[in-house]
Amino acid sequence: MKVGNNKSPGAAKAFGRLLRFYRERAKVSQEALGDQTGYSKSQVAMIERGERRPRGNFVAEADDFLGAQGALLEVAEEVTASGIAAWFEDYLVEEQRAAGIHWYENHLIPGLLQTEDYARAVFNCAVPALEDDEIEAGVAARLARQQVFFRKPTPLVTFVLEKAALTKPLGGPDVLRKNLLHVCECAELRNVTIQVMPEDRWTHAGLSGPFILLETEERRSQIVYVEGQGGRYFLSEQPDVGDVSARYSALRAQALTPEDSVRLIEQVAREL
Repeated sequence: MKVGNNKSPGAAKAFGRLLRFYRERAKVSQEALGDQTGYSKSQVAMIERGERRPRGNFVAEADDFLGAQGALLEVAEEVTASGIAAWFEDYLVEEQRAAGIHWYENHLIPGLLQTEDYARAVFNCAVPALEDDEIEAGVAARLARQQVFFRKPTPLVTFVLEKAALTKPLGGPDVLRKNLLHVCECAELRNVTIQVMPEDRWTHAGLSGPFILLETEERRSQIVYVEGQGGRYFLSEQPDVGDVSARYSALRAQALTPEDSVRLIEQVAREL
């Protein structure tokens, strides 16, 4: 499996804190900084919270306007090179140390199972569109995440995938076919289990949408990560976590067996 280099998570938040420090030291409001750089006040606030990455000439103009003497430019190199979305950094910290990763996906092949070409196709679908360097950094970061399969102590990683997630030809039929074969290779790892949810189920425990259930170190507790159009968040309190855990157990019971799942994935690949 191909992996890439990645900067440590937290770069966007570190840049945001530094930006706020220099802005407040210069006694400049968020609105004034936005006027100078072509950003709105709310966009500047999002950058300072680490929720948005600076783009275009923002860093250079802010560094000069606030008298940061190159400090913002220096830290911004880490932000640009990381390839990790600012809002995703908190999740990534938890994923990298999780004892168990349990993923239900209904829309596309999960990031941990994506090939380079498929990942690039996914990033190319982003709206608003990403710059070429952002896409390539994102692809490299996504591939680097797949090291989680091989780290020590070895995590238990399971997936329940809707068949529809395995048939959407992102990047074209050839890209999808190669990714499906890659998924089958991942299923051969001793610590990875992949199951497919058939399309003819009369009952379904995942109608509320995709999620990732993480078992914390030493499996003492669980947290749930959820993404949606309106935001991304963790669930860490009961009964929410227990409900999602029960939901995932039901999904695994409703899905095809791991062996039948691999045979189905191979069949879909052959038919492309």
